[in-house]
Amino acid sequence: MPVQYRIEGTGAESIAANVEEAISQGALAPGATLPPIREAAAQLGVNPNTVAAAYRLLRDRGAIETAGRRGTRVRDRPAITPRSLLGLEVPEGARDLSTGNPDPALLPIGGARLPDSPRSPVLYGDAAMSDELAAHARAALTADAVPADYLAVTSGALDGIERALTAHLRPGDRVAIEDPGWANVLDLLAALGLSAEPVRVDDDGPLILDMARALRRGVRAVVVTSRAQNPTGAALSADRAGTLRGLLAARDDDVLVVEDDHCAGIAGAPLHTLAGSTRRWAFVRSVSKAYGPDLRLAVLAGDRRTVERVHGRLRLGPGWVSHLLQDLAVSLWSDDAATHLIRTAEEQYASNRTRLCAALAERDVTAHGRSGLNVWIPVPDEAVAITRLLNAGWAAAQGTRFRIGSPPGIRVTVADLSTDDIDPLADVIAEAVHGIGRPSV
Repeated sequence: MPVQYRIEGTGAESIAANVEEAISQGALAPGATLPPIREAAAQLGVNPNTVAAAYRLLRDRGAIETAGRRGTRVRDRPAITPRSLLGLEVPEGARDLSTGNPDPALLPIGGARLPDSPRSPVLYGDAAMSDELAAHARAALTADAVPADYLAVTSGALDGIERALTAHLRPGDRVAIEDPGWANVLDLLAALGLSAEPVRVDDDGPLILDMARALRRGVRAVVVTSRAQNPTGAALSADRAGTLRGLLAARDDDVLVVEDDHCAGIAGAPLHTLAGSTRRWAFVRSVSKAYGPDLRLAVLAGDRRTVERVHGRLRLGPGWVSHLLQDLAVSLWSDDAATHLIRTAEEQYASNRTRLCAALAERDVTAHGRSGLNVWIPVPDEAVAITRLLNAGWAAAQGTRFRIGSPPGIRVTVADLSTDDIDPLADVIAEAVHGIGRPSV
């Protein structure tokens, strides 16, 4: 633990608050160890039970973790730390391919307008989901073989995932999660006090043996990205989805399956869904990635009990997602120009992924990018690879943000690459991968 920081406080809450403040201010960095409970109690002059209670509060808030022989330490991604402090510092003039953002020029929301037709004001007690949104969502989901009898609307994919998890789980429950996987989901589990059970992925999705092991270990929930998996670009194949459905159905002892379809419309891969394979399930389809990140809206389908609990919790919080946003989503889904732009975006992202992976293969570099906006590249050393890329004027996302126990890698967002970018970028990545151990220029 840094010498400039010393835990203070007399009660569990004040001790926990003091540690939180130290993390927020940078006095306790990610990975920093906290003193053992009895040592901290002696320093503070309090009962060890008080320190134990403080550490428990910090674990429940996603700030610290118990790491076996390494003791109690600050999480690599503390849930209480602003994400801006965890991001990559991109030098001026460098191309930033670390964000995971779509191409702004291909977002339909840029030219969107609310429908001109007048409507009655939405009042307290009115239905949370508009009839128009429900009808459009139900038709689209049914066409994709997702049962759509029960629907809710949430403020984006992560909001939907959180509400599905909290509808059934409690702090301490284990959740099977993709590794590498979406960093925000890893942070969310920590913030909810849930324990992550890593499941490795290949291009076809979660590995069957890993999922079977996670189920044997008693996970209460499974979170799967059906396509455009972040960061690897994996997409569930028909065979993998069928095997997973059978595996989950055979172990359906109240295991909740949460499926994330955040890239619908621009994924570049067909949907092979797990929806309905268990008694408790939720399928979350966001419009934000394809139509515009500021369009904070996702449709959640699920079993009756799960959807009822999501509705109930919404009523105790925001109440509903604005019908203005719902109307805007419906108008974009129905607009020919928006539909054309979505198809153009899907083609561009697929072309960029394919061309970059092919160019890297020509340079003896392995890369993954079956669907979505990103390409995942295994590397021997993330820090060295990222530094070499930055020195050459390119920024990529360091894989540690996405990993639990899987090997190192970097994520490159391909959304706004041009044809002329591919070969120079591939050259730099190849040098970063193969040049490990040689001095950086």
